[in-house]
Amino acid sequence: MGKPTGFLEFERAERKYAPVEERVKNWQEFVEPLSEAATKTQAARCMDCGIPYCHSGCPVNNQIPDWNDLVYHDDYVTAYQNLSSTNNFPEVTGRICPAPCEAACTLNIDDSPVAIKTLECAIADRAFQDGRVKPQIAKVKTGRSIGVVGSGPAGLAAAQQLARAGHDVHLYEKNARPGGLLVYGIPDFKLEKSIIERRVKQMEAEGVLFHCNAHIGKDIKVAELEDRHDAILLTCGSEKPFDFFAAAPGRSLDGIHYAMDFLPQQNRRVSGEKLSQGTHEISAKDKHVIVIGGGDTGSDCIGTSIRQGAKSVTQLEIMPKPPVKENKAMSWPHWPMKLRISSSQQEGATTEYQISTTGFDGADGKVTKLKYVRVDDKLQPIPGTEAAFDAELVLLAMGFSGPIENDVVAELKLPIVARGRFKGIDGTETDYRIPGREKLFVAGDQRRGQSLVVWAIREGRQAAASIDKTLMGDTLLPR
Repeated sequence: MGKPTGFLEFERAERKYAPVEERVKNWQEFVEPLSEAATKTQAARCMDCGIPYCHSGCPVNNQIPDWNDLVYHDDYVTAYQNLSSTNNFPEVTGRICPAPCEAACTLNIDDSPVAIKTLECAIADRAFQDGRVKPQIAKVKTGRSIGVVGSGPAGLAAAQQLARAGHDVHLYEKNARPGGLLVYGIPDFKLEKSIIERRVKQMEAEGVLFHCNAHIGKDIKVAELEDRHDAILLTCGSEKPFDFFAAAPGRSLDGIHYAMDFLPQQNRRVSGEKLSQGTHEISAKDKHVIVIGGGDTGSDCIGTSIRQGAKSVTQLEIMPKPPVKENKAMSWPHWPMKLRISSSQQEGATTEYQISTTGFDGADGKVTKLKYVRVDDKLQPIPGTEAAFDAELVLLAMGFSGPIENDVVAELKLPIVARGRFKGIDGTETDYRIPGREKLFVAGDQRRGQSLVVWAIREGRQAAASIDKTLMGDTLLPR
């Protein structure tokens, strides 16, 4: 695959970032793609490894060695055909996926892994640039109608697959634009919304009907959808945030907000979409900002705060600082625990590890200080380490515990089950049906709990195959 000796001849090359002083002045993407020659060189590093362990790290079953080989041989046309056969939105995962496939790369055992994510993005972007991404319109209509509730990556993937199978697909979205987390949760500097908009246009041409500002469970009852459609797929996501400080002193002070109250506001400003009447606007401008949580959402809060003009940004993480390098003999081919510095952290944030928040102080009803204590490796408080940070805006980015329970879930009284740390609606991975509900299916984070975009795409594709088989007796849709 690629050049047989390429992995011996060439070093891994990363895509470059625009300089910090330039990129923080705007909300545009700043990752600079490799040249065509450099991309070919990276594809050459994919070796004939016998068992491609990269497959084990890819939830959507991308045929990674195959399209790496095609890129090396300058066949971008077939490379995109192969890639898009397993992944509906490779231009998205090529930008925001953490790339567990690279952690599982066989070359990663004792070298740097193949730049799979870079190659995936290059294949997808080249296809759009060349005008080769066309609607795949079903030749035969089935006469069956399907409602998909929620237009995040799981809902979009399922809707597209079902439309291509010939079904009439109606996609319901509570917000003004389709895209869910991709549009409202991920900042434009990581994923420009024109990328989602062009996919939506493709799906509209394929026959998907989008119904925005339609909050199912509130504006429209699920019972109405059951009358309209032969099947209903719930892909409403996992939006209920963890809040480990609900009972902490000062938690009710103004200036303490969930990340997903903060990030969507800025995305709406960038797009020109008006904020809802009565919205309490949140801004980091000229403020000391504290971000609690060390994951991707926390990183997005950092980059957004810096671009808004924060006075300072400090990220707090309760866990110990990870090692700079992983022990590959112990971790490969699994996702390793190691230090990762995000592009947003590089832009000027300070990260403090082993910090446990104990409360908040304020003046005139507004937060001014975050109180904390340092903890040991067992997360136990260390006596005498109590202190406080200046804090005029505190953003809680500690993950999501499960689906919101006051709309669809409440109307249908759906059972919520534990899935490790997270929760999801009780639906099986074999057929994605909700037990005891003839027409109802569930997929994505709403079923399996908080996860990655690539897992949501997989869930949507698999649920689409299950629905198609249920309605038609068989299915040709890939799982």
